[in-house]
Amino acid sequence: MRLLMLGGTGFVGGAVVAEAVRRGWSVTVFNRGVHGEVPAGVHRLRGDRTAPDGLAALAGGEWDLVVDTWDGAPRAVRDAARALVGAVPHYVYVSSGSVYAPPVPLGTGEEVPTVVADPDADDGDYARNKAGGERAAAQVFGGRALLARAGLILGPGEDIGRLPWWLYRVARGGTVLAPGPRDLPIQYVDVRDLAIWLLDRGAEGVGGAYNVIGRTGHATMGELLDAAVAATGSDAALRWTDPAPILAGDVEPWNDLPIWVPRGHEYRWLQERDVERAYAAGLVCRPVGETVADTWRWLREVGGVPERAGRPARAPVGLAPEREAALLAGLPA
Repeated sequence: MRLLMLGGTGFVGGAVVAEAVRRGWSVTVFNRGVHGEVPAGVHRLRGDRTAPDGLAALAGGEWDLVVDTWDGAPRAVRDAARALVGAVPHYVYVSSGSVYAPPVPLGTGEEVPTVVADPDADDGDYARNKAGGERAAAQVFGGRALLARAGLILGPGEDIGRLPWWLYRVARGGTVLAPGPRDLPIQYVDVRDLAIWLLDRGAEGVGGAYNVIGRTGHATMGELLDAAVAATGSDAALRWTDPAPILAGDVEPWNDLPIWVPRGHEYRWLQERDVERAYAAGLVCRPVGETVADTWRWLREVGGVPERAGRPARAPVGLAPEREAALLAGLPA
């Protein structure tokens, strides 16, 4: 198989490239060439897809599959799709569950409405950019476009820092504010399992929209943090705390305490989406302990969370130590 990866040096793109190389595929990456490296044997084409004639390096090429993770202006997806429509039979666009129009009900499937978005837009917020990218890919490739609506993505290479924040916090030791309940189901996908699914279904020519994320309850907050303690070898003591006092302290779920979204919160749907279509199409998710241990091993190798490729950096995630200490001090003995 001949893969064209648009990007290829960031979190998801890097995992897709690594999986394709592992399979022995012929891999070409197209990007600006200013961020990260690619594995040996991977052909690198340079270009800025937002610039006039920025796709010129793609001219004359032929591939079996293209994967695109773009989250900026939808017109960049439109332009890439138009440039490639005669050079590749199948377009895989890595989208997001954020495309669903609020309010989003629990158990949302692929059939519910998405936000209003323009495939020709110059830019927008994250949800409209991804929804516009979907429309752009589908507008050009029709049923030959696979729209993978990922959710929370964890694993080695994570450049937002959600799981890394928990790992570093647990490794520091002491009493850790653990947001309860301990058995709260979480929903995520390991980036390597996402990459496997994208390449498998892309190679088969599967089209349409899929929520590509593990089942709710594949792991719990307790299992995740227990795995962090085990992976780091820390003496940390997890102080499991009900949501009420945490929320009363102006803690923002998902950002201040990454991954955690308590029941009843307006964004709880991020952890409770219907994924049976993706599972029926072959999605397999590895155990949470493997994801956590491998992420910690990777963090020790690279020395910290890398900068995000391409797009502007996001605000840091995780509570500052002094805020966590104040919250812990206010809890009943």
